[in-house]
Amino acid sequence: MRVGELARRTGTTIRALRYYESVGLVVPRRLGNGYREYDPIAVRLVAQIRELMALGLSVEETRPFVESIAAGADDTDVCAAALATYRGTVTALQQRIGKLTAQRDALNARLDAAATRVAPGQSPADTHPPDLIGKPLPALAFYATDGRPVDLAALGPGRTIIFVYPLTGRPGVDLPNSLLEVAGALRDTEQPTWFRDHHAELRTAGADRVYGLSAQSTGYQRELVHRLRLPYPLIPDPRLSLAAALGLPTFTAGDMTLYERLTLVIADDVIEHVFHPIHYPASHTLDVMRWLTKKRLPDARSGG
Repeated sequence: MRVGELARRTGTTIRALRYYESVGLVVPRRLGNGYREYDPIAVRLVAQIRELMALGLSVEETRPFVESIAAGADDTDVCAAALATYRGTVTALQQRIGKLTAQRDALNARLDAAATRVAPGQSPADTHPPDLIGKPLPALAFYATDGRPVDLAALGPGRTIIFVYPLTGRPGVDLPNSLLEVAGALRDTEQPTWFRDHHAELRTAGADRVYGLSAQSTGYQRELVHRLRLPYPLIPDPRLSLAAALGLPTFTAGDMTLYERLTLVIADDVIEHVFHPIHYPASHTLDVMRWLTKKRLPDARSGG
């Protein structure tokens, strides 16, 4: 068979077949007119190379297997060189697995530590949240989980939604027992996923941008964004800077001070509305959408 037919029958490329020829693994006969002609066994040889490479072997490491087939050995026959290659590959994989496992464990240890690394100390003096309406946001600069700087005093034109939440857990990692006794402390990822699942609807209802904010660290929040595939960035505020500047309500659990759950609507860098307290978190995003829709109705009637 010609090289093109062999490529089609084996699902590989002509370039790969040329390479197998150059290293002496699948070598065709040369016809009088210079064309390459492959014997039917070439299909088995190429299939063996591709199967073994999918298992992690290099092209060169497939040689004893290919040569065994070319010599007429049955598929069940395995030569000593092939056994040695298997063992060597398994050993190399075990070493790689050991290194990757150690790296994973080290990263998980850091992530677990970051999950509880929030600012200790006294809660700032709380302000009555409705009193914040009409006030500008403070000029606080953060780096969101997408790496971009966020200046709360210059969020941009239109409406911005910032939902503030206590913290979220990570699969397989228990939060401190004291948090289980505090109302409003999340042990899972409900609030970020609620805003994720309704993100497009929020934008349609009039939100130009959405952020989540908590006292958890940047590394922890980046993992959360990646794991949940959030379409919006999170803002880490481990020093509770926004709470100190606005007097946002917080609570203390053990040695951690965390944000109470609330949502800010900012219009042209001024706080337009505050959702607090949030009695029914599961339906809160719907409440935000209804509020946004009502605010847009006057604009629609006026043609603005």
